[in-house]
Amino acid sequence: MHDAYEPVPILEKLPLQIDCLAAWEDWLLVGTKPGHLLLYRIKKDAGTNRFEVTLEKSNKNFSKKIQQLYVVSQYKILVSLLENNIHVHDLLTFQQITVVSKAKGATLFACDLQLTSSGEERLRMCVAVKKKLQMYYWKDREFHELQGDFGAPDIPKSMAWCENSICVGFKRDYYLIRMDGRGSIKELFPTGKQLEPLVAPLADGKVAVGQDDLTVVLNEEGTCTQKCALNWTDIPIAMEHQPPYIIAVLPRYVEIRTFEPRLLVQSVELQRPRFITSAGPNIVYVASNHFVWRLVPVSIASQIRQLLQDKQFELALQLAKMKDDSDGDKKQQIHHIQNLYAFNLFCQKRFDDSMQVFAKLGTDPTHVIGLYPDLLPSDYRKQLQYPNPLPTLSGAELEKAHLALIDYLTQKRSHLVKQLNDSDPSTTSPLMEGTPTIKSRKKLLQIIDTTLLKCYLHTNVALVSPLLRLENNHCHIEESDELIILYEKKGLHQKGRVDNNQSPEQIHTVWTKYVDMLNSGFNKWLNFYEYLKEIIYSERSPQTCQG
Repeated sequence: MHDAYEPVPILEKLPLQIDCLAAWEDWLLVGTKPGHLLLYRIKKDAGTNRFEVTLEKSNKNFSKKIQQLYVVSQYKILVSLLENNIHVHDLLTFQQITVVSKAKGATLFACDLQLTSSGEERLRMCVAVKKKLQMYYWKDREFHELQGDFGAPDIPKSMAWCENSICVGFKRDYYLIRMDGRGSIKELFPTGKQLEPLVAPLADGKVAVGQDDLTVVLNEEGTCTQKCALNWTDIPIAMEHQPPYIIAVLPRYVEIRTFEPRLLVQSVELQRPRFITSAGPNIVYVASNHFVWRLVPVSIASQIRQLLQDKQFELALQLAKMKDDSDGDKKQQIHHIQNLYAFNLFCQKRFDDSMQVFAKLGTDPTHVIGLYPDLLPSDYRKQLQYPNPLPTLSGAELEKAHLALIDYLTQKRSHLVKQLNDSDPSTTSPLMEGTPTIKSRKKLLQIIDTTLLKCYLHTNVALVSPLLRLENNHCHIEESDELIILYEKKGLHQKGRVDNNQSPEQIHTVWTKYVDMLNSGFNKWLNFYEYLKEIIYSERSPQTCQG
C-alpha cells in the first residue's frame, strides 16, 4: 500500500444535511435535504494542499429535497431531480431553462456525453419513471425524446450508460438494455445481499457493477472485461473512477484500489462518508451528511518512488505514462521502470515473461545473459550491475530459465544477422544506467552464439549440430574447452544414452558430417568431437553395439 491521496477538509459541520454533490472546474455544488442549493468556489493555494473556500451562491428557490444533480459544463446547464421530475437550470445563474414534463414521477436519471462521428458531443439522458425507461437528447436548450419508452422488469434503483447500452440495477438483479432500436434486454446476475444495487460509469465507457463486496467491469455487450472481480473490505455505497484508481465509498472509510494490477492501494478513514463526485481528473470530493473533503492526489513522482521501493512496477509504469514531463525524461523513466519490471519478473522465476519484456525494450543482450550463472566471461560479468542480488538457479529451475533465454537469444540473433552489414553501431540500451553496452554487432553475435551453444549443452545437445552448421555462426572458438568442461561437469553426457538404439557407425557418421562442415580453423571443435565420441563409445555395452 502507498499514499495516493490526502484527504483535505473543505466544509465542516454544515448545518444543512447534504443529499447530493456535483462539481466542475473550481466549483462545487451541494444539494441539501431542505432544498437549498449551495455553490462554492474552491481555489487551491499554489504549492500547498490548502484551499480557499467561498460560498458564491445559496439558492433557496428549489424548496424541495434535491434528489440528484448532474453538471454539463459543455452546455453550461445543471440537470437535477426535484420533486420527482427532471429540471434543467442555467449553470451560472440558476435560472430554470426547462422541465421535462413527460418525466413526472421520475426516481432516477443518468446522463452521458456521446462523441458523434462529426466530433461533436451529444448529451443523452435516461430517466426512470416507475417501471419505464425514457430516453432523451439535448438540443436547442431542451430535451427531446430519443426513442420510445422501454418497459422494465422492476423499478430501477441504479443505472449508468455503457457506450450504447444502459446497465440497470433493480432490487434483485442487474440488466443490460441495448440502444439498438429494438431495446433488447439482457439479464446479467443477481445484486446480492446489499440493500441497494450499485452501477458506476468508468472513464473508458465501461461500467463497474457491484455485487455485495465484489465489483466487476462490464462492456456494452454485458461481458466481463476483467479476469477477476475487485474485492472490497466492505460493501461500497458509491464509486468514482480516477484512472488508474477506482475509489469506493464504504460505510466507515474510503478505499482506493486498482483494476490492473489488482491492488489495495490505500484506505482513508473519514467520518461516515456517503457521496463521491468528480470535477475531472484529480479533483475528487467525498461527503458525509455534514462534511465535505477533497481527495488531493499525492504527486506522481512521490507515488512512483514508493511503488518502486515496494516493487509494484506495473502501477508505477501506469503513473509514469501519465506524467507531464518532457518527452525525453518521460521516455527515459518509463524505460527504466520497464527494465526494473523485467528484472523483477526474472527474480520471481517468471523467465518467459521477463525475456519478452527485455526483448521489447532492446536491452543489451549481454546484460540479460549476465542474469545467468557461468554464461559470460567473468571479467566482463563483473562490469555489469543489477538492481538487486540475482536469484540462485539450479536443477529444473535453471533448465527452465535456459529455455526462456534460448527463445530470447534466437530472436535477437535473427534481428542482428539482418543488420550485420549496417554501418550504424548497434543501439542497445543498458539494464542499469551507466553500465557499458556492446556496440559491435559482430561482437554481440559472437556472445549470443557462444551463449546459445552453452545453453544447448545444458538443455538439448541435439541442437548443437544445427547451430554449428550455420554458415554465419559466430561461436567463440577459444571457449570450446570451457564448453567441454561444462558438458562433463553437468552430467549432460547422459543425453548421449538417449540414442543407444544407434550403432557406433551411425553415431560416428552423424558427428563426422557436422564436424566436416566446420572450417579448418575449428581445431578445437575436432577435439570436442573426439571427446564426445569417447564418452559415447565407452558407455556402450557389447550387447548394445551389436544392435
